[in-house]
Amino acid sequence: MKILGIGNAIVDVICKVDDNFIIKNNLTKSTMKLFFDENEFKNLLTNLKIEKTISGGSIANSIVGLSQLGDKVGFIGKVSDDEFGSKYEEGLERENVKYFYSKKKEELPTGTCLILITPDSERTMCTFLGTAGKINENDVSSDVIKKSEIIFLEGYLWDEGEPKKAFDKAIKNANKVAMSLSDLFCVDRHKPHFLNLVKNKLDITFANEQEITSLIKAKKFDEVINFSKQLDKLMIVTRGEKGAVAINGDEVIECGIQKNLKIIDLTGAGDLFAAGFLHGYINKLSTRECLEKGTEMSSKVIQQIGARL
Repeated sequence: MKILGIGNAIVDVICKVDDNFIIKNNLTKSTMKLFFDENEFKNLLTNLKIEKTISGGSIANSIVGLSQLGDKVGFIGKVSDDEFGSKYEEGLERENVKYFYSKKKEELPTGTCLILITPDSERTMCTFLGTAGKINENDVSSDVIKKSEIIFLEGYLWDEGEPKKAFDKAIKNANKVAMSLSDLFCVDRHKPHFLNLVKNKLDITFANEQEITSLIKAKKFDEVINFSKQLDKLMIVTRGEKGAVAINGDEVIECGIQKNLKIIDLTGAGDLFAAGFLHGYINKLSTRECLEKGTEMSSKVIQQIGARL
């Protein structure tokens, strides 16, 4: 196994709605709302016509991207033995991703992200983490981890208690560890823990400029470069219109963005960038070529709806 992803197993449920539905349900267009009440979430779903379901989650998107590039990959994420859990499993299998998780009936249902598309193509997301956020150390197999060249973790998954134990077990048994910081909210919530991971536990870190700047409390980007050089590990930072940069010891390599793209939907840009970069990395391409592959993949995905190519 080349790369094993461990992350939140979330079924993306895509539905078309009118603006009135957004207003009536007190949602803010183009944002993501986290639901903690299962019944409230179910009520939203009741009257909707489902267009399609996709086996989503940030790391799962990256892993599918790697599979599409021809790499041998797997995924661990917690689902329940319910309708959406079965759809999740089937969705990964269709993409040639080996799913290393035996589902059983859980107290909470499979995690779901309701993606509401209004006539203006805006996407409003409602997420119920369900059992995905309850991953524990028994859910991750040491054997599978040891047989993988790299494990790829997401910041979204890290939380005190059981998820942290699952994280620690994965890192302890891994040959090489890559992680995405995932989101500014995650970074700010877990700053000391994430800083410890970046400095002491990770071999490869993916972050956007906001996330890494917040993590190290940098005032300007030069501080990010200097911090990363001292790590002597691989740090990859995406910078929006300024492209991306990879820092490994004293080696600093920059890559620009592709021009004249018809951007339709930014969902999955970071996930597919990581897929392209890691594809290059495991296939022994140069750092510059890895950045270029990441840029190529993210450029493709933002010119279509959804986080899959």
